[in-house]
Amino acid sequence: MEFLTRVQWSPYAVGVGIGILSWFTFFISQKPIACSTTFARLSGMIKMLFRGRKVELGPYYQKFKPVVDWQMMLVSGIVIGALLSALLSGDLHWQWVPLSWETAFGTDPLLRTVMALLGGIIIGFGSRWAGGCTSGHGISGTLQLAVSSWISAVCFFIGGIVTAHLIFGLIG
Repeated sequence: MEFLTRVQWSPYAVGVGIGILSWFTFFISQKPIACSTTFARLSGMIKMLFRGRKVELGPYYQKFKPVVDWQMMLVSGIVIGALLSALLSGDLHWQWVPLSWETAFGTDPLLRTVMALLGGIIIGFGSRWAGGCTSGHGISGTLQLAVSSWISAVCFFIGGIVTAHLIFGLIG
């Protein structure tokens, strides 16, 4: 069980673990691993706090009911698992501004927060528009050999490479 205390795990072992998890998910629930719909459902639940049950009558929330489902449990498990991993490895620490960001853009936590929120909104919009996120398309869709998911996965990598060059190119 020593591997549980490592700060960084082998990407090959993690890949095998995700593959096994995907297989079990399909086997048990006949559903793919995915996360982005969880955030759409959660936004509906938050909206219901202010607008009541009439939120469920909206066309979007007719398709994606604002309820706690297995995907929300998966996302909760990811957060709890990350916390446990950080605790077990002794790597848990608070950091408002990552070192790479600080080097390129300074230490202002407000700028970092605004940019993180803006990036999250863009990613959320993109995942809804694409009908899935990196886990839905990149893991489950490619596992099913879906052409649309392979196209999405290639675009994820291209977008990530371009973004890394734009951000980290400013550092170097």
